[in-house]
Formats: sequence, C-alpha cells, structure tokens
Amino acid sequence: MQTIKKYVEANTQRFLDELVELLRFPSVSADPKYKGDVQKAAEYVAQKLRDAGADNVEICPTAGHPIVYGEKIIDPAKPTVLVYGHYDVQPPDPLELWETPPFEPTIRDGKIFARGACDDKGQFYMHVKAFELMQATDTLACNIKFMIEGEEEVGSDNLGIFVKANKQRLAADVVLISDTAMISLETPSLETGLRGLSYLEVEVTGPNRDLHSGVYGGAVANPITILAKMIASLHDENNHITIPGFYDDVVELDAAEREALNAAPFDESEYKSDLGIKALWGEKGYTTIERTGIRPTLELNGIWGGYIGEGAKTVLPSKAQAKISMRLVPNQDSDKITKLFTDHFKRIAPEYISVKVTPHHGGQPAVTPTDSTAYRAAEKAIEEAFGKKPIPTRGGGSIPIVSLFENELGLKTVLMGFGLDSDNLHSPNEKYDIANYLKGIETIPLFHKYFAELSQQ
Repeated sequence: MQTIKKYVEANTQRFLDELVELLRFPSVSADPKYKGDVQKAAEYVAQKLRDAGADNVEICPTAGHPIVYGEKIIDPAKPTVLVYGHYDVQPPDPLELWETPPFEPTIRDGKIFARGACDDKGQFYMHVKAFELMQATDTLACNIKFMIEGEEEVGSDNLGIFVKANKQRLAADVVLISDTAMISLETPSLETGLRGLSYLEVEVTGPNRDLHSGVYGGAVANPITILAKMIASLHDENNHITIPGFYDDVVELDAAEREALNAAPFDESEYKSDLGIKALWGEKGYTTIERTGIRPTLELNGIWGGYIGEGAKTVLPSKAQAKISMRLVPNQDSDKITKLFTDHFKRIAPEYISVKVTPHHGGQPAVTPTDSTAYRAAEKAIEEAFGKKPIPTRGGGSIPIVSLFENELGLKTVLMGFGLDSDNLHSPNEKYDIANYLKGIETIPLFHKYFAELSQQ
C-alpha cells in the first residue's frame, strides 16, 4: 500500500492533467456531428494505453464508433482480468444549466466538473493509471485486457458483434467495471446488481396537420392532451405500474434480504435537500433504497409537441411524442417488457388518435455473486484501501453489457465503482471528486493482487 500511495502522490498532478485532457473531447455518441470528436477520444485512450505499457493496442472499427483494445499478458498461467469502460458521453443539454462549459473541465471544491467526469471517463481512466502504476512498480499480478467502447450511451449495439467475433481474444477470468457508485468515501460499498432497461419512443397522431385551436379546439382531440392522459394512466394511485403482466417475473426479496439492503446509511432529509424537493415519491410499500435498487420503474424521459418557441401560437398540434424508459429487475426480460408496453399502449389508445411505438435499446438486469473469488478480491482491496469492509448494495442504473459478457464469454462481472449518486450523471454540472478518482487508482492494484492470490487457493 505504501508503494501505491507513494506513486500516486508523485504523479497526482499528471493524473489530473491527463483526465482533464480526456474530458475536453466532446465524445457524444448520440449526435452524428460529434463523430470526429468521438474518434479523437478513442485515439487519445489508445495512446495512453500504449504509454502505460499495454501491448497490441488497437482502435477497432465497428459500424458505429470504435472500440479501443489493449492487453498485457505477463504469464498465461496467471488469471486474466478484462477491464471494460466507455469513453463516450451523454449529450450535455441543457447547456444553460451548466455553471461552466461541459467540455471545459473545471476544478472547484475538490471536484472536476465536466460531461463524462464520472460517467465514465474518470472511472475507466483510473484503470489505465492503475495499470501504469503496476507496470512502473513491477507489481502487476494478473494478465490484463482493456476493452473501452464508444457507444455505451446509445445501447452498445456494436459491442455485441465485436464480442461474438473476438471470444478468444477476450478470454478472461472476470470482467472488472467501474461505472457505478459507492455510498461515500467514508462508507465504501460494492454493487451486487444492476437493473435492466427497456427504452422506447411513442408518437401519437391526431389530425393530418396542425390546426387553429380556435377553429378546431373542442371538436378535435389534442394529441398532447391524449398522450398526457395515456402516460398518466401507466401508474395507479399507489404508483404501481398498470401494464398487465409487468410484475409477473419480478423476483421479490425476502424480509432478511430487504433488511440487509436497508442497513446501508440513508439520510432522507439530506437526500431531499440535495435534490431541492420537499417530499419523496414512489411505489407504496417500499423504501427509497428499495425503490431505486430492487423495484422496476417506468419514467417519462422527455415529452414534446406543438409550438414551444418564443411568444404565442394558438395551435392544435397534429402530433405529440415522448421518450420512456423502464428499469427492470431480476428476472424481467427486456424484450418481453418492451412487447408488453407496446401492446398495452396501443390497446389504451382512443379511436380519435393513432399510436406508434418505436423501441430504441434495452438490456437485461444482472446480479453478481458475492461468494466468488473476484468479489472477495474486490472486498479485500476496498477494505485495505479504505480501512472498512464495503457494504453490498444494488444499483439503480443499467449496464446492459453485463449480461452480454456472461452469455457470450461466460464471465461474471465485478462492479467496483468509485462515483457517487450525487455526481449528476446525465445531468448538467456532472462532477467527479478528485479524492474518489485517486482512491480508485490506489484500490485497483490491490484488486489485481488479491485476485491473483485468491485464484491460487
């Protein structure tokens, strides 16, 4: 540990400078106008892997954005860790809510503010620097492979093709991912599960053109009004999702499991204060921790239609649209839920409008075993680095490729994240605490050390 700390302390400023440089690339995978910037980000990652000592570094083209691969095989007899991360980021909108420009990283109050600071540039780059540390100090205990993609924020469609075509190249003993959160530096935790995802777009059409709201209002159904009513009907008075069959496959935790989950520290007043709200909302009969970890949800991500420009325009619109995401829990299936939603939404549509449902992307929920060699290695690494044994938690987000790795490569995943739920992921003013970034670089080499040791037992 002293060797690790000494190296991190000697290179802290360079580690920060390199991350800042990476964060300057507006690598927004969802917007085609950023394609060149996404490519530049991939090239930067590839070069930093080479600088750290990785072999066979390659920028692998896909039908979309490239995947960066690199490896260091020190001994085929030793265990191999496959590190996954993503260098693409969410769109920064709305720009007016950022205190500083999203792609001009700013350090204040011990935090780096920029789009992608935590999700996932800051977190995957910890692994690059930890690898450099292990190379420089001759302490690399495992073989290591890196697969850093550029399409996680748009569903990782091409990653599956790459994985299926490169099974031998990607052969490993475990996948290690830092794209999740921990409770805090004072209360470290390890996520043992992630929710799945079904993401769709709906379009409601009424008249064949926009109409004058004075001439036609009251005689023709307004698609915005109808869409709002349809969406509102998807939850009942207990905030329970009303789609028939939606909960059929949900795995219910027993009383002991729920008690253990709720043992994690949670201050409701602080939670509300941080979000600037007066009260919490959610499915009746469950705590906030349960609602965000072990229960499925349905959320409206965006809604639009009609005139939204400056001033007034009295229009009865032809169309209204919305984007909707559903977070899923074991054993819900993304494709099944997508079909259930589509059938239900079309069924509840009144005759004076037509409905179109377009699925975008999805992924299966995942639960990681807490008795595996890899999990115990992560537990020991965090305990040594933090001085406390980590609390097992369930994550509310989704990383669909976790199930892909299990199905195609036969590999379980360890979710060793160092972000915080308050890091404004997908929101304006995304941030990453410098202390968490550096702590991750200190902890990751310990994982490799203990994974190698425990694998020999």
